[in-house]
Amino acid sequence: MNKFYFGEEEVSKEQKVRLVNDVFDSVSKKYDLMNDILSFGTHRIWKDILINMIISMKSSNKNFSYLDLACGTGDIAYKLLKKNSKKIDVFMMDINDQMILQAKQRKEHKKYIGNLCLAVSDAENIPLVSKSMDCITIAFGIRNVASVDVALKEIYRVLKYGGKFLCLEFSQIELSGMDRFYEFYSKNIIPELGNIIADDRGSYKYLIESIKNFPKQDEFSDMINNAGFTNTKYKNLSGGIAAIHSAWKI
Repeated sequence: MNKFYFGEEEVSKEQKVRLVNDVFDSVSKKYDLMNDILSFGTHRIWKDILINMIISMKSSNKNFSYLDLACGTGDIAYKLLKKNSKKIDVFMMDINDQMILQAKQRKEHKKYIGNLCLAVSDAENIPLVSKSMDCITIAFGIRNVASVDVALKEIYRVLKYGGKFLCLEFSQIELSGMDRFYEFYSKNIIPELGNIIADDRGSYKYLIESIKNFPKQDEFSDMINNAGFTNTKYKNLSGGIAAIHSAWKI
């Protein structure tokens, strides 16, 4: 029987979904700032790397269907459209309605509305037909999913054959020395910054615990393979503070 955790606390699946949703209700208006705090601002660089990986898949003369799961405020999808909005359909989904609201309130939404479809949706139950997407990404979201295995199989279902899955996530630091510094920063500084900036120490404490409890890079690669993907790889970013996992449906 699968176990579910909210930070360090064992909970039911239903409780995890509710508690995680409460976290993102709380941080939605400060979400981009939250990622700045968690990553020392480097999440913007990491996302640019991810976006370039998406663009490298796109042919200039074919329609391209892209799904951004756990889209947050939509910064990845909007940056992608800013770089290349021709012959691309972008689906943005997040389980939290406040995050989708933030994405809709960005000025880019009106500019690219012809390319966009936004929906409140769970990564374990994607409301799209099978074999419909050329590329699916999830950035800083997979560790908050209640059943990661179920979500990976659902992502596999929705991808076309020849489609690619990309996952950007906080990870386990593999650079000696940096791990001790980041652990101290995470445990002692980030929750206090959350309290000062957003009046919410608890949500930031959970986010740090969720990073600590997420599988190591090799373990997560095995989970992706077990969902049916092939040619699974990962690239560490900033010494392993984050990693981009990539895999194909063939």
